[in-house]
Amino acid sequence: MRVLGIETSCDETGVAIYGEPGGLLAHRVHSQIALHARYGGVVPELASRDHVRRLLPLVDAVLEDAGMQRHELDGVAYTRGPGLIGALMVGAALARSLAWTLQIPAVGVHHMEAHLLAPMLDQPAPEFPFVALLVSGGHTMLVQVAGIGRYRLLGESLDDAAGEAFDKTAKLLELPYPGGPALEALAAQGDPGRFQFPRPMTDRPGLDFSFSGLKTYALNTIRAHDREARADIARAFQDAVVDTLAIKCRRALEQTGIRRLVVAGGVGANKALRERLRQEAQSLGAAVYYPRLELCTDNGAMVAYAGFCRLRAGERSGLDFSPTARWPLEQLREPGGGA
Repeated sequence: MRVLGIETSCDETGVAIYGEPGGLLAHRVHSQIALHARYGGVVPELASRDHVRRLLPLVDAVLEDAGMQRHELDGVAYTRGPGLIGALMVGAALARSLAWTLQIPAVGVHHMEAHLLAPMLDQPAPEFPFVALLVSGGHTMLVQVAGIGRYRLLGESLDDAAGEAFDKTAKLLELPYPGGPALEALAAQGDPGRFQFPRPMTDRPGLDFSFSGLKTYALNTIRAHDREARADIARAFQDAVVDTLAIKCRRALEQTGIRRLVVAGGVGANKALRERLRQEAQSLGAAVYYPRLELCTDNGAMVAYAGFCRLRAGERSGLDFSPTARWPLEQLREPGGGA
């Protein structure tokens, strides 16, 4: 079975083909960073229009990369949600049209499920069960994963996601878009001992997160100091986020007794976070798994793999597809049956 995966949930147009045998046969991603940079953030209408322009040429390019024709596809997977509704509709409409024309099945994929399964695309792949930290610009959550579609939410952010807090703090520091990578680069130049930021919600039981207060603390610190302190502030902010995520991940592993941690989402590319989680996992005798860096951000490869798993189990989406901007992960069920 060879499955075409289409990702258009936000500001990356991702297309890939996953099959067995062969694994990931081809994938490409078009980033809209340059398009949105002048606005300092994603403009939904512009994102949707760019997906319209880019998607079909990317599909053709990926098929050529894989040495395949459209009629050789066995299924199509697309991101159904959550995400920007206009952007989701572009990918869903093209995916359903291709599937109908080729008379092959299609399935709508949950964006966060695709992220947490992305490490399966590399070896060694994590075995079930594992604890997953999904950490991106739109989501921060800890999930206990017993199998595909078998998820238990352990904790989530009560306000800003970690990636959102990175981007907003970067803007306060007058850093260019996208803010997360720019703040990480600036933090590498900072003095780790000059400022000490709070570690939100780590002094109480539970696995929920909160980052809006940390952003406010950064704002007040920025206002109290001159521009020469920017690198030190960036370092203090990043250290606080990394420590908070690491403390909660350790707590989740201890509470569940599971010794496998999967880290997925764009913030999972942060080098300081990777190193800290490696240390925490090592101290517990646990293993930590990441997607390769190019698959941390939104991409079609993770959608193709998640769709492959569900299509192989017999799951199908009808012609009356319904992209959804909000879709709680815990509503998913094991693959199989209609959708």
